[in-house]
Amino acid sequence: MTHAVEIADYCAANANAIDNNGAFPESEFKRIAKAGLLAAPLQRELGGWGAGIDANVTYESLMLLKQMGRGNLAVGRVYEGHVNALQLIQSFGTREQIAAYACDARARHKIFGVWNAEASDGVKIIPLDNGKYRLEGSKTFCSGSGYVERPFVNGALPDGSWQMCIVPMDEVTTVSDPNWWQPSGMRATASYKVDFSGVELAESSLIAKPGDYLRQPWLSAGVIRFAAVQLGGAEALFDLTRQYLQNMEYTNDPYQKERLGRMAIAIESGNLWLRGAADMVAAYAPVFGGYPTVDNPQAEQLVAYANMVRTTIEQICIDTMQICERCIGTRGLLPPNPMERIIRDLTLYLRQPAFDAALANVGQYVLAETHPARSLWNNE
Repeated sequence: MTHAVEIADYCAANANAIDNNGAFPESEFKRIAKAGLLAAPLQRELGGWGAGIDANVTYESLMLLKQMGRGNLAVGRVYEGHVNALQLIQSFGTREQIAAYACDARARHKIFGVWNAEASDGVKIIPLDNGKYRLEGSKTFCSGSGYVERPFVNGALPDGSWQMCIVPMDEVTTVSDPNWWQPSGMRATASYKVDFSGVELAESSLIAKPGDYLRQPWLSAGVIRFAAVQLGGAEALFDLTRQYLQNMEYTNDPYQKERLGRMAIAIESGNLWLRGAADMVAAYAPVFGGYPTVDNPQAEQLVAYANMVRTTIEQICIDTMQICERCIGTRGLLPPNPMERIIRDLTLYLRQPAFDAALANVGQYVLAETHPARSLWNNE
């Protein structure tokens, strides 16, 4: 974790310099690769330490992601996608696929990602007579366009089922639309729209069976990863707010004391939720989400708990931003003050899909249970 802290500190120092549309944290990911953190999500026998896949190191994985978010949320967003992708490969891929893509991450320093969002012109996967598959259509929010070389580009088969596949971006021709990405925050993620029409893939590029991407608990339990990155952004705001008040000698103001007290409680609450999530994942199965061929009766419980974590940390981040703004006023919200950028980045990053459905899932789960509150989540 020492490397992660050092990298996060570098990311924080360089964040304003790359806060531009079209920029990407290249030097940051070179440091991540040099520290072995692109290989970290691989199981130990593959050269990593199981971040994101080995359930017993879930807490350490979440702390790693939180450090990346503390340094720069743009870095954290892309790195979380890398962890997500390698978790999917190791959960659902064949032995040959796992070995090949592990080599890409470990030895070739390829960045992985998950580009699943799309609009009306989304990706279709068309089987060809020669055994290959042709892609037609586009993905949106393709974070790391031009730098992520092994993204999941999932699409619809002719029967409408959803198929996972990985596109070797350095071996095919695609069309990116940088003008599509003109955001207020997360500028340095280069999250362009990419047209994959005409790309042909071998069958070995298809991962798992149709529909496996949508299987639970893998789909929803993974929200704890981006929640950890988001909490890292909130921690950065806390540190900067406190530093600002100390420099301005406002530490004896009773209202500032009250605000920082509430902010500290919020941050620690988020850390406790991440600890709870890690304990839940570790108790569920030896690997994240369990084994695809083994049914687990606690799957709904894990999904509901992950959705609680996601929902709560979103509110913690919102509260932290609001308190920060109250503390520092207009002067602290003008560029190049890093608080202004972090608030922009975090506001955009918090806009994850299906917030209401995630919260309703928690209610659905508890309404169907009869266990008392004290044992809803610990299976007593």
